[in-house]
Amino acid sequence: MPSISEFFGIVIRMYYDNHYPAHFHAYYGEFEAIIEINKLTLVRGKLPPRVLSLVIEWPSKNQQALAKDWQLARERMPLKNIAPLE
Repeated sequence: MPSISEFFGIVIRMYYDNHYPAHFHAYYGEFEAIIEINKLTLVRGKLPPRVLSLVIEWPSKNQQALAKDWQLARERMPLKNIAPLE
């Protein structure tokens, strides 16, 4: 599962051949969450509140790039890195 971005100790990854809806995985220490790309909602998992707010903020600035990576993952093509929050 390739990492596509990292910021503030948060790692964002996407699986190849994953299930719909389009989503990404966010990891922070022992925490993991799945975030839907289109709705920017928590699908499953748990993150500390401040981390979750950062994870939700990040795709709001990168939804188009995330959608492209999702399509690349579905086609088993190399994913592109996406700019982190600063």
